[in-house]
Amino acid sequence: MSTKSPSQQPSHQTDDYLKLRKPLITEETDVAQIKNIYQTLRASQRDLLQFSVSQRAAEVDKIIHYIKVNKELICNSIVTDTGKSRTDALVSEVLGVLDNLHWNKTHAQKILKTQKVSTPISLLGKKSYIQHEPYGTVLVIAPWNYPFHIAMTFITGAFLAGNSVIFKPSEHTPLTGLIEEICAASPLLKQSLKVVYGSGVTAERLIDERPDKIFFTGSTRTGKAILKKAAQHIIPVDLELGGKDAMMVFPDVDIKRTVAGALWGGLTNAGQSCTSVELLYIHQDIFEQFTKQLTTEIQQLVINTGDQGDADIGAMTTDFQLDIVKQQLDDAIEKGANLIAGGSTFNEKGRFFPPTLITNISPEMKLYQEETFGPIIALLPFTDEKQLTTQLNQLPYGLSASIWSRDLSRAKRVASALQVGAVSINNVMLTEGNPALPFGGVKQSGFGRAKGKEGLLAFTRSKSILVDKQSNKIEPNWYPYTLKKYQLFQQLIDTLFTSSWLKFIKLAKVGISLENEAKKSRDGSNH
Repeated sequence: MSTKSPSQQPSHQTDDYLKLRKPLITEETDVAQIKNIYQTLRASQRDLLQFSVSQRAAEVDKIIHYIKVNKELICNSIVTDTGKSRTDALVSEVLGVLDNLHWNKTHAQKILKTQKVSTPISLLGKKSYIQHEPYGTVLVIAPWNYPFHIAMTFITGAFLAGNSVIFKPSEHTPLTGLIEEICAASPLLKQSLKVVYGSGVTAERLIDERPDKIFFTGSTRTGKAILKKAAQHIIPVDLELGGKDAMMVFPDVDIKRTVAGALWGGLTNAGQSCTSVELLYIHQDIFEQFTKQLTTEIQQLVINTGDQGDADIGAMTTDFQLDIVKQQLDDAIEKGANLIAGGSTFNEKGRFFPPTLITNISPEMKLYQEETFGPIIALLPFTDEKQLTTQLNQLPYGLSASIWSRDLSRAKRVASALQVGAVSINNVMLTEGNPALPFGGVKQSGFGRAKGKEGLLAFTRSKSILVDKQSNKIEPNWYPYTLKKYQLFQQLIDTLFTSSWLKFIKLAKVGISLENEAKKSRDGSNH
């Protein structure tokens, strides 16, 4: 094993992580407690509606300030619970949260305000609006891989839209007390939030009390279970699930930069990201050169946790995920895959798995079909763009992808053809770095969108409002139906959907005739 092991870092031993991490004890929240939580938060939500969006945005500002001041302490908690490297905690979690909170509080007022929309000429004299209303009390269930980012982004987004929030963190990375401490910086947010700890048992109890909407981020298997449970109560659900993301490298790239992008995209957070690069497709013309460079660079990476910001890759977070990664790798090797680098655990107790490169992958392997969620990158050659696109679209997942080429026309063409929720061109996992862009997948990667305008609106339901004047006017489409009205409506349809320059004159004539008919009773006399 040539990749640098934790023991080669004298100042930051791997045991630091083991000392920091306390044994997790999962305590469930009972039904009576959950009923009380809902009762309290539903009352809080009614209070919250007394505050404008701009007032709520000012509260989010307090949260931003608190996070900025306490970012190192927050990183300590994240590293302790997850085992990720300190830079991953700072950049992908803390910076990501600040980016999203700042964007949301800046744009919330414009996005959530009542929206005037056009009213057709057939409804002349009326006005139409869309009002974005909060759902009420929403349930956010977060995964263990980005416990801080997803918690704070969803909690504050829901709050800005006017919801009270029940937040259930993963039992594997609960960040016990941290979210409450941060949100206490805003008394209004504190009053509108309850963090509920527990496992899937508690999650089921929370769903049974009928939240007004559920936002779940996690595995496809758990997402299906939540969807089934929610269906019993007709609760709307947004699901951000797993992925099997591909990176496509064409022969006209800068190899050094693209290799660096592939390593980070496949290995950041020890590969425990739903948008990690798991399938690296390299054009046959540069496959050998690219693989050689990749193999050289991966051996320079430093693995550690409890570091001061100088380790590249941390530990894996859970034992069960480490087992899945090992099982997929064993299955692939048994079926003929070739290991180029990595491939065995450094330290079973510390959950360190070395960054791994593997080739000769085929569709019958689990490593090809299933989400790996670990630091393994599968290298595959390709020659035909169209054939590869078709092949990727046959995968069950559709979260995101990246395309690397100097030919932007080609890159955009492939981006349009791929059945995924996001594509980065000549970069990797970067759509997530822009808080203005929505995030979410297709197929078994879920549905619904987080972040950006769509993400804020996901915390609201649209209410349509049409305003007419109070008068004695009877609408033509109201009773009684008569043969004359029927004939006039036929003329109205024929006129409405034409492009004739006489259209508006004809419409006025038909409209006046209909209004006159509407004044008559069935026997022809006026009302």
